[in-house]
This record gives sequence, C-alpha cells and structure tokens, in this order.
Amino acid sequence: MSVEIITKEDLQCFRRQLLEDLRQLLSKRQPQAPKLVLKSAQVRKLLQISPATLQTLRINGTLPFTRIGGTIYYRSEDIERLLEGKEARP
Repeated sequence: MSVEIITKEDLQCFRRQLLEDLRQLLSKRQPQAPKLVLKSAQVRKLLQISPATLQTLRINGTLPFTRIGGTIYYRSEDIERLLEGKEARP
C-alpha cells in the first residue's frame, strides 16, 4: 500500500482549479427570466380595475388564473397578452 502526502499547496491548487471550473460552467448558463406571478390585488392595481371586473375576466376565460388554497395567481405573460389585446392561453 502506497502513501501519498497532500500538501497545503496541493489543496490550494485544487481549490483554484475548482473555482475556475465553476466560473466557466456558470458563465455558459443562459440566465432565465423568472416567471412572475401576481396576486389579485396586484393585477387590479396594474390594470386599474375593480374586483368585480377581475372576477368577470376570470369567469369568461379572458384571463387565466391558478387558485392555490384561497389565493388566486395570474401569470405576468397572460396579463401582458391581455394588455396587448391578444387572446390569453389557457
């Protein structure tokens, strides 16, 4: 059985190489835009509409939503589509 001795310099060299490898990997990744979701109050403020109007948009399918527990969430891309006058995806 052979014994290898690792010095502090070996560890520091390994550390530098590891950090450089991580930097290269992270620089290659394309940043993804976060998927923004908004709550009802934020959507009403953004669109300057009443709670009843927002409910109507939900009921007639104009603005897709997701309900989690008692909170309703809207995707920002659906709101942008609504503002542009395009039909929202389900």
